[in-house]
Amino acid sequence: MRLVAPAPGWTAQADVIVVGSGIAGLTTALQCRTFGLSVLLVTKASVDEGSTKWAQGGIAAALGDGDSPEAHEKDTLVAGAGLCDVDAVRVLVTEGPEAVRKLIERGAIFDKEASGEIALTREGGHLRNRIIHAGGDATGAEVSRALLAAVHNDPEIEVVENALVLDALKNDIGDICGVTLHVIGAGSRDGVGRAIAKAVVLATGGLGQVFAQTTNPSVSTGDGVALALRAGAKVADVEFIQFHPTVLWLGNNSEGQQPLISEAVRGEGAYLLDDQGNRFMKEIHPLAELAPRDVVAISIMRVMNKNHAQHVWLDVRHLEGFEKRFPTIYASCIAHGINPLTELIPVAPASHYASGGVRVDLNGRTSVNGLYACGETACSGVHGANRLASNSLLEGLVFSARIASDIAANLPEFTEPVENVSRAILLDPSVRHDIQVSMSRGAGVLRSSDSLVRTSSDLTRIEDRTSAQPCVEAWETTNLFQLAQAILKAALIRQETRGSHWREDFPETSDQWRKRIVQQLDQTGYWTTGYQEVGNQ
Repeated sequence: MRLVAPAPGWTAQADVIVVGSGIAGLTTALQCRTFGLSVLLVTKASVDEGSTKWAQGGIAAALGDGDSPEAHEKDTLVAGAGLCDVDAVRVLVTEGPEAVRKLIERGAIFDKEASGEIALTREGGHLRNRIIHAGGDATGAEVSRALLAAVHNDPEIEVVENALVLDALKNDIGDICGVTLHVIGAGSRDGVGRAIAKAVVLATGGLGQVFAQTTNPSVSTGDGVALALRAGAKVADVEFIQFHPTVLWLGNNSEGQQPLISEAVRGEGAYLLDDQGNRFMKEIHPLAELAPRDVVAISIMRVMNKNHAQHVWLDVRHLEGFEKRFPTIYASCIAHGINPLTELIPVAPASHYASGGVRVDLNGRTSVNGLYACGETACSGVHGANRLASNSLLEGLVFSARIASDIAANLPEFTEPVENVSRAILLDPSVRHDIQVSMSRGAGVLRSSDSLVRTSSDLTRIEDRTSAQPCVEAWETTNLFQLAQAILKAALIRQETRGSHWREDFPETSDQWRKRIVQQLDQTGYWTTGYQEVGNQ
């Protein structure tokens, strides 16, 4: 399939095209340069507007005394609820410490103890303190700053901002050889053009904007996953959408990006309370507020439903030095009229992270030759059914290095694309709100056959509202629609509760579903579904 779009009016070329400017995209670009490859880095808005800079908690790595990759692996597998690829997790935890050291060499500055050692904190699901952080709760901003500085210092990395990637280009044997993109700018690269490369890396981040409330920025419309789907690549685990348990509740009518209250706040000792002031997590899980995110999010939703409440409360009033440890969160609360030093913080779950995505191997290769994926865009298997806190930034660091090495070792010659004659699709941008509201209502934290079928019916009606006027809003809306279709199909198929997929009509976890659901689109828009068994853990 392809998006309805004008014919390309200009051409650019580089050895490698990297789409996305978060930790995965920036690190991939820098690693490709270590092999002498030229890079075209395409980013949707300004180069610093991705999800990475919003990351508050930190990066998980076995760097502390008494910690080990084996212990990190165990915690990751527990959080992944039986659906992690063990080999992928092992790569993550064993190569993670060196990847963090490389990030520090590139200029990232992390918080330190008085002794001079890197400060380590703890988050939900971790049995050790292994989360490194920067600026208290501004880890993503510091990582983004350091990597952007390194990219800007390299003249062989051309950065194209305000560029929405549209579709993959294929040569006469079906290999990916570039992308089409729309650039809002001046000069010869204004409007739709094509970029030719020997390899394309998708690092476009998440798809949180599929839902009405999310922690993701407005640019997170899953463009890379949607492009890969239309190119015929396999996607997997897309039903596992992690909802962050503690997002600042701004009222019933709030939509779009919501302020995140980092899990590290609970790691430092914050309490979750119901309307009666009870610490309800103590009765639910041995780790109480530090239980895995899916457990906390589901527990909050159940408390809200039981009490007919719109949110629960986060209590940080007893934490000494909260405003210094979490200056960003403190400022956000104050800006919304809440003084967390003296008042309870209203919080509720919101869409946060996609554990699934474009299915890749241990070197980031997708099922379509020449196309790679990294970070939240990819399904490497490390997260399984539920991502362990602060493993996301680490995944971007580790697998970007592997992708660059694989590209350098297997670089083909430049090839020319052939015309894409597959079915074209474009929805009216006015349906974006309808998609988001329907997905939040029927495919959110708590799901059932009835709710999913109702949302599927909504999408069927929405599909008829097409557009003949290509624009950024229409392209984004079409991407969100196709991703919503994939999420719904997988969520209906998986008749169990596992990790961040919670079926009220199938409340138990079933061994027969210890497999991942793999989906593909053909050039006519027909969906196929398969299964991939997961090895013993």
